[in-house]
Amino acid sequence: MDRVETRELECFVAVAEELHFGRAAERLGIAQPPLSRTIARLERRLGVRLFERTSRRVELTPAGSVFLAESRRALDAMDSAVHRARRAAGRQRLVVATRPGTGPGLMARTVRAYERLPGAVPVDVVFTHDQVGALRSGAADVGLMCGTHDLDGMTAVELAEEPSVVLLPPDHRLAGRPAVTFAEVAREDAYREHCPADTLDRIVELVSLGRLIVVVGASAVDRIGTAVVAVPVSDAPATRLVLAWPDGGPHPARTSFVRAAEEAAAGRRHLDRAS
Repeated sequence: MDRVETRELECFVAVAEELHFGRAAERLGIAQPPLSRTIARLERRLGVRLFERTSRRVELTPAGSVFLAESRRALDAMDSAVHRARRAAGRQRLVVATRPGTGPGLMARTVRAYERLPGAVPVDVVFTHDQVGALRSGAADVGLMCGTHDLDGMTAVELAEEPSVVLLPPDHRLAGRPAVTFAEVAREDAYREHCPADTLDRIVELVSLGRLIVVVGASAVDRIGTAVVAVPVSDAPATRLVLAWPDGGPHPARTSFVRAAEEAAAGRRHLDRAS
C-alpha cells in the first residue's frame, strides 16, 4: 500500500467530524469535488469503506471510526514533531504548563529555586486548561497538574497533597461552618462538579455573586481574598499535585526543574509540620 499523505488524513478528519462533504470542503478551503475524490482515493488505498453515504447523510463505518482515532493521533504526532524541531533550533528554554490557580505557591517556589541553579535556562510558564495536550503536542516540556489526568505515555512524580475546600459567598448559610460534608455541598443549586475553564479571579467573582459553588485545592486560599469564603470539605479526597512530562529522551533542564520542584514541595511539607 502506498504511504498515506498528511493532507489525505486532514481531509478525512474534516469529513469525519463534519459528517457533511460541503461543510468539510468549506472548512478546508477547497471545492467539494476534489475533496470527494481524495476520500475515494484514500478508501481505495486502504481497501475499506470509511463512510456510508446516502443522499441525506454521511456516517462513519466501524473501520472509519477506528481510522478517525488513529488519524487524529498521527496528525497530533506531526504537530508535535514540528513544535519540537522549531524549539530545538531556537534558544533553549523550559516551558512549564499549568492551569491558573493550580498550586500557585508551589509553582512560584519551584521556579525561583530552579533559576538559582547553575546553568538554568529561562522558564516560560504557560497557563492552559489542557496541560496534557500541551505536553503531547510538544508545546510544553513539563506540566504541573492535578493527578486525575490521563497520563498514559508520561512520567509523573507526586509533589504534594492538598486538602479540599469549597468556595462560598460570605453570606452563604454554610460559610460560617468549621467544615462541611461533600453531600451538603452537592445539594446546593450553584454547585458544579468541575471547575470552569476560567481564571481563578473569574471563578472567585462567580462565587461571590452566588452563581457558582465549587470544590478546589486548599492552595487557592492564598489568592481568593475576602470576596469569598473557603470552608474545608471533611470527606472530600485530597487533591494530588503532580509534575508530569512525556516519556522520551533526556532533557537536562527538565531534570533540574523536577528536582527543584521536589525540594520545594519537601520544604513546604516541613514548614507545615513545624507550624
